[in-house]
Amino acid sequence: MLMNMAKVLEVANEHNFAVPAFNVSMDAMLNGVMESCEEEKSPVILAIHPNELAYEGDSFVEMVKYWANKTVLPVAIHLDHGATLEQVQRALRDGFTSVMIDASSLPFDENIDITKKVIAIAHPQGVSVEAELGTIGTADDADKGGTANIRYTDPSDAVKFVAATGCDCLAVAIGTAHGIYPKGFDPHLKLDLLEQIKSQVSIPLVLHGGSGNPDSEISEAVTKGINKVNISSDIKHSFFVECREVLKDQHVREPMDVFPSCVEAMKKTAVHKIRLFHSDGKLKYYYQNL
Repeated sequence: MLMNMAKVLEVANEHNFAVPAFNVSMDAMLNGVMESCEEEKSPVILAIHPNELAYEGDSFVEMVKYWANKTVLPVAIHLDHGATLEQVQRALRDGFTSVMIDASSLPFDENIDITKKVIAIAHPQGVSVEAELGTIGTADDADKGGTANIRYTDPSDAVKFVAATGCDCLAVAIGTAHGIYPKGFDPHLKLDLLEQIKSQVSIPLVLHGGSGNPDSEISEAVTKGINKVNISSDIKHSFFVECREVLKDQHVREPMDVFPSCVEAMKKTAVHKIRLFHSDGKLKYYYQNL
């Protein structure tokens, strides 16, 4: 069931859980994510970064839409970390139901201006818009919108930003970084800051770059107001760790022999995240609201 992401997150906000947003950059990963979500009866956001879209091509979105339209699950197709109007326009042409414009590295007023421009072209098409305020750090995925230093989201700025733009959800910087954290790095979320933001902003809040944070912190962040969590590095790490093991057998050469166990490894991680976000079994809330 293909849906606008704002509608997907509205239910999550009401019932205090977070919808997983899995980056899918190939058909095997797409299939594994959807199988996991169907098994867990979880809504899902299928996220595609502009770099992933450039690699896979527009035809890949048709495959994603096929899955979304045939499943009973609520599914949003989301542009992850769109950086330009051109990238947003491509996603709109392809049939995405949600776009992110990440202008968080720009000055506050410029972030507002470009977000408003994206909303002006997306909302009339029934497409929701995610924005970001503050900056997420970088571990090893600089292309995913991270920066060298975290600039935490200021609660008062968040109030002003949401009022000025009318964005549908807001990615906040509370102490995460994109990618897999280096060995020995001990990340922690500013959960008190999250509480302050949530108490003043009513729209769904988004957590990016939480791959290396302790499960207990992520779970608590969900209970304190996070309604969407982006997952990219974790599922890809699981997939390719297994892939490297399979390819040790130099006689393996068929994708159908390589990928099945990789998908199964990835699915274990996906299911763990779904349950961590309390999204398992939440399909029931969408049908009672239809």
